[in-house]
Amino acid sequence: MFTSVPFLTIASTVIVSLISLVGALLLLLKQNTLQHMLFLIISFSVGALLGDVFLHMIPEMTETEALGSFWPLLVLAGVILSFIMEKFIHWRHCHDHECVEHTHPVGTMNLIGDFFHNALDGMLIAGSFTVGIPVGLATTVAVLLHEIPQEMSDMGILLYSGFSRARAIGFNALMGLSAVAAAAIVLAFGSAIPQSGAYILPLAAGNFLYIAGSDLIPELHRENDIRRSALQFLCILLGIGLMGAMTLLD
Repeated sequence: MFTSVPFLTIASTVIVSLISLVGALLLLLKQNTLQHMLFLIISFSVGALLGDVFLHMIPEMTETEALGSFWPLLVLAGVILSFIMEKFIHWRHCHDHECVEHTHPVGTMNLIGDFFHNALDGMLIAGSFTVGIPVGLATTVAVLLHEIPQEMSDMGILLYSGFSRARAIGFNALMGLSAVAAAAIVLAFGSAIPQSGAYILPLAAGNFLYIAGSDLIPELHRENDIRRSALQFLCILLGIGLMGAMTLLD
């Protein structure tokens, strides 16, 4: 039982889902320290999101036969859909000019992207285990190491956008469960489902590009101090560098 493909698949995706709690380590910091570090965390998040798209997602899309040459259009569709979703979130939170206080939409946008990203991870893990247990275990390790910096950046984005600490942990953990659900669907319905992952990938990439370019980078431009701006740049490079290091495990 403990060496069966279904058991190992579900166990692996549960472990991957629990990695979402790694971001809670940020909450061990004192409130004042956390506020001073948020601009660095957001900078790291920009690098992590862009690194994930350009170093992981796009190379994977170019090698996916199911997408052919249409993947750029799907990435563009992901950007447009993200714009529409953010508009809807704005309208729902602010119906008139008297609305002055609400959770920043970037937090909700990030949760949506994280949901699809984790679902794709679940599909990849399940698909790998159907190839072979060693392949499945290797994929799980790669996903785990990839998720640690990603979840740290996700938590930073949620805190920046106005989520309370408890809500940030709860929602981040809930989005992590999409990996388990996606893996269970793959196990239940077989080889027809992994093809859907090919179409989720560019949509998630478009979402991540939109978040980084539209929501996070403009916030970084509010900082004009030379030293802190240099730290921002270094944190962006760190986020890209960590995502680049993950490619060595693919």
